[in-house]
Amino acid sequence: MTNMLALIQNEMLKVWKKKRFAVVVLILLILIPIFVYAQMKIAQNTTEKFNADWRSELQSRITDNTNALSSDRIPEEWKKWRRALVQQLQYYLDHDINPQTPNAVTFTRTFMDNSVSLFIPLMVLAIASDLVSSERSTGTIKMLLTRPVRRWRILFAKLSALTLYVSLIVITTALLCYLISGLVFGYKGWEEPVFVGFMVQGADVDTTGVHAVTQGVYLLMQSGLIWFSAMIVAIIALMISVLVRSTAASFVTMMATIIAGTILSSMASSWTSAKYLFNVNLELSSYLRGTPPPVEGMSLGFSLVILGLWGVAALIVSFTVFTKQDILN
Repeated sequence: MTNMLALIQNEMLKVWKKKRFAVVVLILLILIPIFVYAQMKIAQNTTEKFNADWRSELQSRITDNTNALSSDRIPEEWKKWRRALVQQLQYYLDHDINPQTPNAVTFTRTFMDNSVSLFIPLMVLAIASDLVSSERSTGTIKMLLTRPVRRWRILFAKLSALTLYVSLIVITTALLCYLISGLVFGYKGWEEPVFVGFMVQGADVDTTGVHAVTQGVYLLMQSGLIWFSAMIVAIIALMISVLVRSTAASFVTMMATIIAGTILSSMASSWTSAKYLFNVNLELSSYLRGTPPPVEGMSLGFSLVILGLWGVAALIVSFTVFTKQDILN
C-alpha cells in the first residue's frame, strides 16, 4: 500500500512539474472574465427593456402559456411541459425574483452546460494525452520499468493521478466561474428553482418525473455528470497514450475525436448507429435540461451505460498492452 501511494504521488508530481494544470487554470482565468463581461452586457440590454416592468412581462408569459393549455393543437405531453414552466414562472413572481437578472450560480450552471462536450474534454486532454507516450519519447519509461514494481501498478498509479487531476479540473472550473462571476452578478441564486426530469423521445415529452430542485442541487448533479464524461475522455486518452508512441499523435487523435463528436451530435439524427459512439454521448447534463438527444432512443441511462462500456474497454486494452507489450524498444 505504501509503495502504491508513493507511485501515485510520483505520478502527480510529474504532471505538476509539466505545469499543465497551471496552464489550464490560466486559460480559465482568461476566458471566464470574457464570458462574464459578455453576459453582463446582455444583462444590461435586457434590463433596459424589461427591468421597469419585468413582473408584467413575467405575468404575460404565464398567461400565454396558460391559455395555450386549452388549445387542442398542442399535444398533451407539451401541455405538461407548459404546466411545469408556468409553475416555475409563478415561483419567480411569488418570490419577487427577476429571472432575467443573472447571478453567479446561474452563470456557473450555464458555463458548465456549454463546456461539457468540448471545452472541458480539451482541458482534460492537456493532461491525459501524454501520460505514457511522453515518457516513451524522453526515455524515462525505461528507467521506471526497470524497478521491481509490477507494470499494472505503474499504470494504475498513472490512472489514479489522472483521476485526481480530472476532479481538480471540474472543481476548479466551477469554483472559478462562481467566484469571478459573483464579483459582477453577486453570489446569490443557490435556492432558485430549476425543473429537471424531462424525458424527450422524438416529439414526445414525458413529464411524469419532472420536479423542481434548487440551483445548488442542480449544480452538484451537473458537476457529477460532467466529471463522469471527463473521466471517460481521460481513460480513452490514456489508452491512446499507451498505444501510440508519439505525444503529438496521441493528442491530435483525441482532439480530432472530441471535435468530431461535437459535429456528429448536430448531424447524426438520421444515423442511429452514432448513438453507440462515446463522443456523441458526452453531453450528459443536457438530459437534466430536457434537451432532445442528438439521436432518437438515447437517454441518460443509455448514455451512462455506453460511456461506461467504452471506459471499461479502454481500461482493459490499456492494462493488457502496457503489461505485455515490449515498450522498452
